[in-house]
Amino acid sequence: MRFAVFFAAVGAAVLPAQPTDWKVGLAAVDITPETPLPMAGYAARRQPFEAVEQPLFAKALALEDGAGKRALLITADILGFTAERSRNIAGRLRESDGIAREDILFNASHTHSGPLVAGSMLTGVDAENRRKLERYVRILEDKTAAAARKALRDLRPANLSWGQGVAKFVMNRRQFTERGIVLGANARGPADRTVPVLRIDDARGRLRAVVFGAAAHCTTLGGGNMRISGDYAGFAQQFLEARRSAVQAMFLTGCAGDANPHPRGTFDLARRHGSDLAEEVMRVLASGLRRVRGPLKTEFERVPLPLKKHSRAEIEAMGRDAPSYRRFFTAGALAKLDRGEKLLETYAAPFALWQFGRDLTLVAYSGETLVEYALAAERMLGPLNLWVSGYNNDVFGYLPSARVLAEGGYETRGLYVDYGLFEPAVERAVLDAIQRMAARAGR
Repeated sequence: MRFAVFFAAVGAAVLPAQPTDWKVGLAAVDITPETPLPMAGYAARRQPFEAVEQPLFAKALALEDGAGKRALLITADILGFTAERSRNIAGRLRESDGIAREDILFNASHTHSGPLVAGSMLTGVDAENRRKLERYVRILEDKTAAAARKALRDLRPANLSWGQGVAKFVMNRRQFTERGIVLGANARGPADRTVPVLRIDDARGRLRAVVFGAAAHCTTLGGGNMRISGDYAGFAQQFLEARRSAVQAMFLTGCAGDANPHPRGTFDLARRHGSDLAEEVMRVLASGLRRVRGPLKTEFERVPLPLKKHSRAEIEAMGRDAPSYRRFFTAGALAKLDRGEKLLETYAAPFALWQFGRDLTLVAYSGETLVEYALAAERMLGPLNLWVSGYNNDVFGYLPSARVLAEGGYETRGLYVDYGLFEPAVERAVLDAIQRMAARAGR
């Protein structure tokens, strides 16, 4: 295996002495549940996990540019940061450190081998397990906020550089069959196999941290798995950090809404994908990276995403012949109407964009972002110096494209923190917001 060779080369490399452009602070905290809890990601799996195969972590990276502008990147091995989770943690950090909401980016690995973390996903969970999950969520928020505060107090001179590699295991999962679109493997389907890599060096040119990404669901492990794990993303971070205890590895999920790892189904495969990803990160780190300078500009918008309007009769008819994923909407919407509540007409979703001088643009979509949004960002903003991520700030459900909404399939299921199906106009609303933010940031 060439992995150790790559790491030795990177660890031994020392950049020429030069002034630093940034200050960076780092922190990490173990968020593994202490007691068995129901797991997230597969609706049919209701029982608590049986063992911990790999610990879960929340990690924070604090940035400060030469003008004193601060920002926070927070990642975690969980299914998703919902609006509530992000709001609660950001509110604490605003009170303790004065950092604004628009200067914080939350990104989840979307592991399907972690505990439930979203209130609306607790449907069907018994009262005792609900209490345990709610307690865990409070602990998760406490620990994540504490890690972010620690990172803000750890700011030290640093330099940033970045490059890109390739993840060969990323596979489009929208498989076309005679009975419609199913979750499978579509080798001809679009997928983003980019592996973006951000290197953080200290003032002496020593590797201190690496932020990297891939655009595939953390679903190497299926619904039969009952062991806690970060899936391939967790193993990739673990492999990178095991070689150098002083290095913090952080995973940033890409536009993975319609992509899975391939092949999948076992822990051996999850470790293999993680090892392959880590090795590719090391190859990029050891190659010629481009320096990333400031200033840092952060943009943030809450965008009202349009939802379809249905009468009660239409919802009832839809529910009589709906696939299981669509019945989540029909059952929930009818129950809401029975309580005398109105169905949402829009959903306010947060989108962000970070501009690093003229050297790098980070586009941060929310929701389970489909790959077409990565391709659209490249068309709008150009392919150079561009990092596109999904699953940021609020994982409210799937963020589909107009094409996928017309085709149908699992990714059209809409919201799962509430009940609503998206209109095709959702794509234009999102892309217009990205363009506005990029223009304001000077992209």
